[in-house]
Amino acid sequence: MTETSPIILVLPGGGYSRLAPHEGEPVAEWLRGIGWRARVVEYPVQTRHPGPLDVVRAEIAAERAAGVGIVGVLGFSAGGHLAGHAALTLAGGERPDFAVLCYPVVTMLADTHRGSRDQLLGPRPSRRAKRATSLERLVTPDAPPMFIWTTGEDKSVAIADHSYTLATALARNAVPHDFHVFERGAHGLGFAEGIPAEAWRGLAERWLEYRR
Repeated sequence: MTETSPIILVLPGGGYSRLAPHEGEPVAEWLRGIGWRARVVEYPVQTRHPGPLDVVRAEIAAERAAGVGIVGVLGFSAGGHLAGHAALTLAGGERPDFAVLCYPVVTMLADTHRGSRDQLLGPRPSRRAKRATSLERLVTPDAPPMFIWTTGEDKSVAIADHSYTLATALARNAVPHDFHVFERGAHGLGFAEGIPAEAWRGLAERWLEYRR
């Protein structure tokens, strides 16, 4: 691989208050093992919007400036929200070509996983601010392809409020996407080793083959 080969930027979760180690470098290492360049973006936490998004914007712009033609993002939980936010709001060369969202925080309008909202928008955000950062409200027909996975047992980022709403918006706008719901598993699984949800990696690997 060269420095201009396609790259995936990894965004760990952590509720916008920290960066979860198991969703960072181990994931980048796995991606390298299946033939991608990959690196972890240590975006700022305990920082109000648009601080984290501005960092991702700058990282993508730097890759484009270096001659990289394909830039993807992969995020977990709050990092999944950030990856999706970048995919749905950035424009031109700053927009990623695809996004992989792992049990992502999606909406800021519901109270589930309110900690992420409090960190990103403050404890008393306006309805306008919540709507502007809710991914399900930002989907347009030109959104990039997405791969989403979660579990039915995730109580921290409830599927009805989050992943289902995003998948529905993608379907309504005819945006190419894969959406996988595994029956078992709590929030923050990472690789989900030892349970059926670990199949997400194989599914994502095959999906990523079409993104080069």
